[in-house]
Amino acid sequence: MKKTPLLNIALSRVIASLGHGDILVIGDAGLPVPPGVELIDLALTPGIPDFASVLRTVLSEMQVESHVLAEEIFKANPPGLTAIEQCHAHGQLGVRNLLSHVEFKQLSRGARAVVRTGECQPYSNIVLIAGVTF
Repeated sequence: MKKTPLLNIALSRVIASLGHGDILVIGDAGLPVPPGVELIDLALTPGIPDFASVLRTVLSEMQVESHVLAEEIFKANPPGLTAIEQCHAHGQLGVRNLLSHVEFKQLSRGARAVVRTGECQPYSNIVLIAGVTF
């Protein structure tokens, strides 16, 4: 059995397959998934799992070089923003880039996968750009 906290087979497989610069999106329950992009649907019911728990678990296995947020997240101030800021302060998210929500959705077209959470707070979304461990 794995030692890290991530137990979801599909999500663990995607993270293991990421190369430098590949994109993984963690999104709220309403974020559209572009055609052709793999969906890893973790949502069970509104709020479960929450965005922050999914982000922290993904970061336990994924090396992140940078991340992208929609500018609108700062106005909406969803609960997941606190987790993003904490992870960023601890150096887990690398360089931050901001885009409009429309541009964010366009960027997600190039993702290896979108992870759908049960989060129902607007703009609770993040693009993670894979880094390398060496």
